[in-house]
Amino acid sequence: MMKRSMLGVLRANQNILRRSIPNFVRPQLCRQLPMGNLAWNRPFSITTSRCNETSPHKPLSRVPIGGKEDAKNGKFKESTVEFSAGKAIVLFFLVGGALYFFFEKEKRKMETQKEAEANRGYGKPLIGGEFVLYDADGNEFTEKNLLGKFSIIYFGFSHCPDICPDELDKLGIWLDKLEAKNIKIQPIFITCDPARDSPEVLKEYLSDFHDGIIGLSGSYDQVKHCCKKYRVYFSTPPSVKPGQDYLVDHSIFFYLMDPEGQFVEALGQNYDEEVGAQKIEDHVKSYIPLEEREKLNNPSSWYSFLFK
Repeated sequence: MMKRSMLGVLRANQNILRRSIPNFVRPQLCRQLPMGNLAWNRPFSITTSRCNETSPHKPLSRVPIGGKEDAKNGKFKESTVEFSAGKAIVLFFLVGGALYFFFEKEKRKMETQKEAEANRGYGKPLIGGEFVLYDADGNEFTEKNLLGKFSIIYFGFSHCPDICPDELDKLGIWLDKLEAKNIKIQPIFITCDPARDSPEVLKEYLSDFHDGIIGLSGSYDQVKHCCKKYRVYFSTPPSVKPGQDYLVDHSIFFYLMDPEGQFVEALGQNYDEEVGAQKIEDHVKSYIPLEEREKLNNPSSWYSFLFK
């Protein structure tokens, strides 16, 4: 009788203890209880089986990040890949900077292409066209000599006191900068004063500047026709007495022509040695031949909207 009463007390105490202990503690407690040393093993069989049940909470892993557990000796193997916040930040900025530089370069290239396409004269009066002049050796020079290469044309006269020499010096700096980057440009100087600037006079005058500049001259009507084609304003009396001095009022622009002989950019006095050379370089590097431009402007192309 006494044995049964003690058994009831033990069962009651065990139930109270089991309800008061949180679930995640029970497995640890069950492993520590000396169930084998108790006098009555059978009454605790239910509790023991319940304690052996898997806890609903997954225990924390002791395996380090990037490592794995060795099943043979129970030790941990370290991974060769280490997580580093500093390295991740450096990599982020390197990749981000490279992408930013690439997209900015492509953006500027695309803007230059659109600018050149607009300046080529679709739907408005063209700049450039047919002309016939003569170089310093008396050879005929026409618009066909502009094909196959980029050309830059300046209109002036050899008796100009200051503006033309300054602009030709600037042109020489542009050419040197571009040649250093393996960019070849055909420089051309067309006189607005054919009465005094014969081919021989131009040859001597241009010898003080960049040696690649080609001097062109012709009759008054030929020069006037060429200036009209390039929308160049100049004021020179058609008939001048020998020895009479005068000045020529004219437009001050460099006309950049693409390898197809079409106008792409006018560079005025606001383009200095650095900006002007960079502008020419941008046009040269972004140049697209006519056949490819027609494909890009094709409405059926999915990317044609970028060139509108």
